[in-house]
Amino acid sequence: MPAFLEFAEFYKLDNPELWVAVGLILFLIVVWWAGGFKTAMGMLDTKAATIKADLDEAARLRAEAEAMLAEIRKQRDDAEAQGAEMLAEARADAERMAVEAKLKLEESIARRTALADRRIATAEAQATAEVKAAAGDLAAQLAELVLADRAKAMKSDPMIDAAVGQLAERLQ
Repeated sequence: MPAFLEFAEFYKLDNPELWVAVGLILFLIVVWWAGGFKTAMGMLDTKAATIKADLDEAARLRAEAEAMLAEIRKQRDDAEAQGAEMLAEARADAERMAVEAKLKLEESIARRTALADRRIATAEAQATAEVKAAAGDLAAQLAELVLADRAKAMKSDPMIDAAVGQLAERLQ
């Protein structure tokens, strides 16, 4: 039990606890009179305001960091979506280009086939014309020989000779 609660014993002048209590009370009175409590409370208020400002700054920085994190995540998601979209467009372009290349190849093959058919038809027509020309030349030569033999047997007429020469030129 504390000594000051034991009334008779505590208030004796030879009790050191009494003088400690008196000194403490005098110290507190001097501190109060000198404005020490106000200064201490002001310092505590200043320290509390500094701590509150630091906490507010930390909260602001945390909110800012969370906002930046959300923005970065959004940008990442947008970049992923854009990448997926670009990939899909590239695939679609590749498929479209493959279809176009196939169509162009088929058109080229058809054009070349048609060109080859035309060349073959031209070559056939030319060969047919050459065969007809050769047959005409041969027929004209044979006719000339036959007519020449007959003309030798008969008397030679310069008009018939000229007509036979013209006949050979006309058939060519």
